[in-house]
Amino acid sequence: MLTAFARAFKTPDLRKKLLFTLGIIVIYRVGTHIPIPGVDYSAVQFCIDQAQTNTGLFGLVNMFSGGALLQITIFALGIMPYITASIILQLLTVVIPRLEALKKEGQAGTAKITQYTRYLTVALAILQGTGLVATARSGSLFSGCAQAGLIVPDQSIYTTVVMVITMTAGTALVMWLGELITDRGIGNGMSILMFISIAATFPSALWAIKEQGDLAGGWIEFGTVIAVGLVMVALVVFVEQAQRRIPVQYAKRMIGRRSYGGTSTYIPLKVNQAGIIPVIFASSLLYIPALIVQFSNSTAGWASWITANLADTAAPAHVTIYFFLIIFFAFFYVAISFNPEEVADNMKKYGGFIPGIRAGRPTAEYLSYVLNRITWPGSLYLGLIALVPTMALAGFGANANFPFGGTSILIIVGVGLETVKQIESQLQQRNYEGFLR
Repeated sequence: MLTAFARAFKTPDLRKKLLFTLGIIVIYRVGTHIPIPGVDYSAVQFCIDQAQTNTGLFGLVNMFSGGALLQITIFALGIMPYITASIILQLLTVVIPRLEALKKEGQAGTAKITQYTRYLTVALAILQGTGLVATARSGSLFSGCAQAGLIVPDQSIYTTVVMVITMTAGTALVMWLGELITDRGIGNGMSILMFISIAATFPSALWAIKEQGDLAGGWIEFGTVIAVGLVMVALVVFVEQAQRRIPVQYAKRMIGRRSYGGTSTYIPLKVNQAGIIPVIFASSLLYIPALIVQFSNSTAGWASWITANLADTAAPAHVTIYFFLIIFFAFFYVAISFNPEEVADNMKKYGGFIPGIRAGRPTAEYLSYVLNRITWPGSLYLGLIALVPTMALAGFGANANFPFGGTSILIIVGVGLETVKQIESQLQQRNYEGFLR
């Protein structure tokens, strides 16, 4: 692997792409530490030092922003508005015929949908930026910190508008940087930035476990977490690569004097067809009741129940609901992202068929049957990966968004595999030995 990495840098055009990607990453990490006007950063640093950042309510968004959210920097919102906008557009494509028609138009339609995603990203950034400023002004961003109410000393409308505009501009800049990586670098830009955001919290989280450990100065806990993390990464890689290959045979056709078809291929159906989306959906949905309670400041019985059972990530009710929501969203997302009838029609149009299955409706029913069968183990795998590492590592002082936790480990492994595959394909085009050999 190291030899292949060296050869990648020896290839001029590939070296330029790698260096360009690294340059964008450096700019992104610098931006996560640039403050915005109107914030008292001595109060912010005091609350961070008081270990008030692991409450869990804003932990997921803070992890995706590389720690910039709780520091209230220009990249505080990170790529979450873009991720949310992309998911919303993908869901609306199934509901709105106009978007579905654009999706089928090819590159021109995809460019139009991308433009809609940008507009929606900016709108969501304004909404989320306003919510973040309001939360910081009320002191709810660092619950329990004595100086939380002093984070925004000037609470005038002008200062609030400037803070929201600054964070919105930061989100637009992050979106542009991600698109630059996609166009001129290596890998998917947004996925790379998400990977970097999570990896940036890795050293501090590991060192915090060592500092909080009691056995041999914390080194035993530190080593155990490293070993467990490596095992979990290996298991996730194994399952993420697993797929059910459905054989497809194309009939031989004569067009003029040329013969087409007569080849064999397969349809790869991954065990985890939904990816990380169900985990993000479930996490976001469970955060809504906790946010309602936090902004309402209610002391009623329903608010106390939500705080004790849904806001607490270790509560049995939270764990149970989270697990079943992941399973539900796994089936939901697979149902809207993979259309067996459309695949069957395309196969029939080009003379393809599954051996032993008639073309048309029987093929669609067979694909739907296989997809449902493999989605069950895939959804259970997602639920276990999202919960088991988090609950196990909680005993070592790791918070819910530790890099070896469920959500983060799926993102890190998924993005890493896709990026390595892209570099591998570029090396193979030049007859070089790749990473995966």
